[in-house]
Amino acid sequence: MDRRVARATPPRRLRSASTALAVALALAGGTGLTACQGCRAPPPASAAAEPTRPTVRIYALSSVAGALEPCGCTKDQLGGIDHLAAYLASQRATAPDHLVVGAGPLLFQDAKLAPDERTQNEWKAEAIALAARDLGLAAWAPGANDWAAGGEPLRKLADEAGATILAGNLEGLPGATGVLVRDVGGVKVGLVGVAEPRDRAGKLPDALRSRGAFEAMRAGLDEARRQGARVFVGLAALPRGEALRLADRLPDLHVLVVGKPYEAGDANDAHKAPTLAGSTVVVETSNHLQSVDVVDLYVRGGGGDASIVFADAGGVAKAEEVLTLASRIRELETRLATWEGDKSVKPEDLAARRADLLKLRVQKAKLEVPDPAPKGSFFRYAVVEVRDTYGADAKVRERMAAFYKQVNHHNRVAFADRTPPPAEAGKAEYTGVDACSECHEEERKVWDGTRHNHAYATLQDDFKEFNLDCVGCHVTGYGRPGGSTVTHNDKLRGVQCESCHGPGSLHAKEPKNKALIIGKPPPETCTTECHHPPHVESFDAALKAQNILGPGHGQ
Repeated sequence: MDRRVARATPPRRLRSASTALAVALALAGGTGLTACQGCRAPPPASAAAEPTRPTVRIYALSSVAGALEPCGCTKDQLGGIDHLAAYLASQRATAPDHLVVGAGPLLFQDAKLAPDERTQNEWKAEAIALAARDLGLAAWAPGANDWAAGGEPLRKLADEAGATILAGNLEGLPGATGVLVRDVGGVKVGLVGVAEPRDRAGKLPDALRSRGAFEAMRAGLDEARRQGARVFVGLAALPRGEALRLADRLPDLHVLVVGKPYEAGDANDAHKAPTLAGSTVVVETSNHLQSVDVVDLYVRGGGGDASIVFADAGGVAKAEEVLTLASRIRELETRLATWEGDKSVKPEDLAARRADLLKLRVQKAKLEVPDPAPKGSFFRYAVVEVRDTYGADAKVRERMAAFYKQVNHHNRVAFADRTPPPAEAGKAEYTGVDACSECHEEERKVWDGTRHNHAYATLQDDFKEFNLDCVGCHVTGYGRPGGSTVTHNDKLRGVQCESCHGPGSLHAKEPKNKALIIGKPPPETCTTECHHPPHVESFDAALKAQNILGPGHGQ
């Protein structure tokens, strides 16, 4: 589980549930045209030549950065390595010949590990590495975060992932290389990678040295060609501008996957629109496994050492417009999810907004229909959002559950003696909902019927109540003077009265002194604590406040 901080815009959702089937059929290359030749006239010659499967499919991931699954209270949030695994499994028949590759940080959210969280984060990196093996990750160009535990642990994690670290311009990391050639569907694909894993101060990890990225990738392409590769895919953990200049200078590249050289925090990025640098398609997904880019390569004709140039058969030219529509769709989806639970919203207004959503989805679906296949080799591009509607891969989900149980057991013991700092003399401390209920019985009855009452139980159900990434938003007064900690929170479990009204010990002693308690907390209080992106999207604090009010408590 990953706690994420606020970001300026909601994540770009590039495929709605209603269009997933249409896009999947488009990616399949028109298999339905040949399903029933005996009951209809033969298709035109151009349609008959349409390939049914891509020669090679590339699944591209950018800056995963320690994201096992999303953390938050919005339904169907983007992300989840178990959902990605389920999606990839669903596509095996459509594209059996494929490669999964990545660029940018993979294993850790931050480049430095807090001492208290080191063990938990190292175990999470291991869970991600094992899940990456299940995904079939072939290679990735690393970012600075991947060295968070050190160079030798990184090498071991790469071994556990079964993936090659591609960084031809780096020296000092055993096991890393600049080129990997794989036979995919009878076509040799050359993977070449470079990385500049520098922190914000511009410093490389210890014992690491780098040389020019262009020279290293040029040498990698030459070596891949010497080994018989005809399709060339670059992986670059570089600033985007540098990566684009690299693509301009290396026209041999067919696909360039870009990731960040460094990541910090749990903020989510919007998906980057693909671009063409000459004949190279440059892709960069949103971070934290929110989406995966799909590039289908269709090789036609030209054997031996013949150079391949892939024409764009739909995807890149329309991507910017698709992104804009996807953003509007996502915003309307999240707003509708809020309005549907609000009795003050008129049914006719809801119906109108649902109609608007349907129109946007239809527009997006039309844009996502691929162009007819051109003569010669071509590619098609699409973005797939990683959503829970794909289900969860059982094996990967088991790995995640094992990680959570392991962390729960460890932290319960490791932090057994951790107590909150004491309140300063004359300052209030937290008393707990039972103490508040002695005078506020009606308010307690309202709270008992809210989700806030069950916030801690939701962690217990998933073996996450001692997880340092999770507990802070599910108890009251976490880490505050006179409050709670990961292990000392018995009377402060759940989001209780004092989460909004402040610590109440002084108020309990002088209940008539209104200055000792926050009588009417502003709705925005919750958005500064937990209900902010990426934990939740399009959160209307004033509207949501109605869910915790009732007779005797604000009404």
